[in-house]
Amino acid sequence: MYSRNLKINQNGDLVYITFPRLETCSAVRHIFSTRHGGVSEGQYSTMNTSFSGGDDFQRVEENYRRLCDAVGIDISHLVLSRQTHTNNVRIVTKSDCGTGYTKPSFSDVDGLITNESGVALVTQYADCTPLLFCDPVKRVCATSHAGWRGTVSQIGRVTVEKMVNEFGCDPADIIAAIGPCICQDCYEVDTPVFDAFVDSGMDITDVFREGRDENHFMLNLVAANKNILLSAGIREDNIDISDICTCCNADELHSHRATGGKRGNLAAIIELI
Repeated sequence: MYSRNLKINQNGDLVYITFPRLETCSAVRHIFSTRHGGVSEGQYSTMNTSFSGGDDFQRVEENYRRLCDAVGIDISHLVLSRQTHTNNVRIVTKSDCGTGYTKPSFSDVDGLITNESGVALVTQYADCTPLLFCDPVKRVCATSHAGWRGTVSQIGRVTVEKMVNEFGCDPADIIAAIGPCICQDCYEVDTPVFDAFVDSGMDITDVFREGRDENHFMLNLVAANKNILLSAGIREDNIDISDICTCCNADELHSHRATGGKRGNLAAIIELI
């Protein structure tokens, strides 16, 4: 696994990814996991971050502890949700810490926002697109999960608009990251998915090319979400853009498509300092 755009870190057996612009803004701690450095076994090996996917709870807890320790996050600060490919984005506070870990999870929430330090927002992936946000001026951070449904319903724009409307953020101040997801060469979709993007009215420049026949198309989730973030007012030079494919690197990153669903989850974690 190699990247020109993102930073791949190693600490012993633990391998994790960070985003250069988020590091430079110095307002957040953040981490994106790989498959390496955990204690899970079998299809979950070794770093799995799903408490609900059939893995042993204690193993997943230890995996989170190792990720959190790597970047100085207290594991008790975690906030997770049950993601269902919506564009629902929820504001959370310190009172929500432990949700999805030691407390019941939120339901049907695919994005989380906070303006409080000590609240570690978690979203999970296995080919879908990670979106992370930080406004270092208003001190707000967020993370959202964008599969094709979340992308076509523009969860990235919804997240930015909520940061603006609830906390007075200026999109021009927001630092964003588009994390590792399935690449266009690996992601073939059918006509209903293509039509959903066309009908949405969003900019689909560079988002599709021809698939194996007239009823199939190759979808570029990174390009789609970049267009969404730009249309929401985020400056292009404030966006870290992944060049890592989860499916091409299925030995390094969990990929639903590469494994036929026999996999664990990757996690993005972000917390205001």
